[in-house]
Amino acid sequence: MNKVILMGRLTRDPDVRYSQGEAPMAVARYTLAVDRRFRRDSDQTADFIGCVAFGKSGEFAEKYLRKGTKVVVTGRIQTGSYTNQEGQKVYTTDVVVEDQEFAESKAASEGYHNGGGFQQGADGYGGGFQPAGKPAPNAAVGDGFMNIPDEIDEELPFS
Repeated sequence: MNKVILMGRLTRDPDVRYSQGEAPMAVARYTLAVDRRFRRDSDQTADFIGCVAFGKSGEFAEKYLRKGTKVVVTGRIQTGSYTNQEGQKVYTTDVVVEDQEFAESKAASEGYHNGGGFQQGADGYGGGFQPAGKPAPNAAVGDGFMNIPDEIDEELPFS
């Protein structure tokens, strides 16, 4: 089985191109910075993993994903190779995206963008998505979990 699940932030805006032909297809490439759980003093704290999204997933990436957006990606690892201009064989490893979704609310993402030096996209999407009709979370707690608004406590089946 070839299945990978990643959560990380885009290191830059996706690079989107369209295939040639009768029905052009979007091909979006982006790199995720995925934090490592454990680190040693001299080791880097993140891995940088190339992702490629085709078709509707590529169009989604073009429209909504921006540098700094935190996403969860599921897909499969694909390896390949090509010969560069110097005649050397270059090996590649990418995650072919099967599904991608936001990993934080728009409010949390905007806070990250504003405080972390990232800029929100011109279309107003800095990452994160808050569905209409749902209350926005109060704020992220330091332990990585968000607060549940007081007014919905009675609706939770496990409270």
